[in-house]
Amino acid sequence: MPQTYTLLDFMRDYPDDETCLDKILELRYGTDPVCESCERETTYHRIKKRRGYACQWCGSHVFPCAGTPFAKSRTPLTKWFYAMYLFTTTRHGVPAKELERQLGVTYKTAWRMGHIIRDLMSNIDIGMLVGEVEVDESYVGGHRPGTTGRGAQGKTIVLGMKQRGGNMRAMVIPDVKGATIEPLIQQHVARGTTVHTDEWWAYRYLHWLGYDHRTVRHGRGQYVKDGSHTNSIENFWARLKLSIRGTHIHVSRQYLPKYLTEFSFRYNYRNMPDRMFAVLMATLAQPV
Repeated sequence: MPQTYTLLDFMRDYPDDETCLDKILELRYGTDPVCESCERETTYHRIKKRRGYACQWCGSHVFPCAGTPFAKSRTPLTKWFYAMYLFTTTRHGVPAKELERQLGVTYKTAWRMGHIIRDLMSNIDIGMLVGEVEVDESYVGGHRPGTTGRGAQGKTIVLGMKQRGGNMRAMVIPDVKGATIEPLIQQHVARGTTVHTDEWWAYRYLHWLGYDHRTVRHGRGQYVKDGSHTNSIENFWARLKLSIRGTHIHVSRQYLPKYLTEFSFRYNYRNMPDRMFAVLMATLAQPV
């Protein structure tokens, strides 16, 4: 079982802002950087009182934070890094109030930092889903009156695709029509994949799109049939809703996509706790 990247490990690796800035420089320019001005392999030297470095040959300046969420932020890099660490070690998410308490920043700053970190998670490419994939839609938030079926007054519709033993994708959708769902499945699930769904009519043409479509009929009390089921993705929905209610209390329709990204990220790296922080850090190499 991989060992978790512990708080002591984090404090050892990133004790101050200087170390954090060095890490961003390494992520952006590599361990053997080449100066863009003189085109020579160089060693960058720190510029005092600025978040920058100078080439040892031509003195050209580089600023690693440019193009990152830290570029115009006055918040110390150690607090940014610690916030990112918290997002990779919690099981149920990090509310802005918790960031406010742990970082000693204002609520407004904590709220902004949380959403920026969720945006970083959205930059992580997990590739196409293959093998056996469960697809299901669910309803989050709002209040469902005493009705049955897919009636969802005040709720937000989300679509999920989960590769058995692999990765998870989740997104907000405007409706549960086939014209909405089918293109998303084609975008994220490789053709030839075995797709497991319930009997909802929006999935009925998946076999014409190149998928081995298998169905369980929940309306008839059928939940498993010859290895076909949607139990895994329904378990993800249950954990997501429990975490939202217990940690965030309420998530608005506007920001729900960010939280889906966050929960999917942690789920996808659930078996690699030692790599989760490093994977999130690697997104800093991609300019925003």
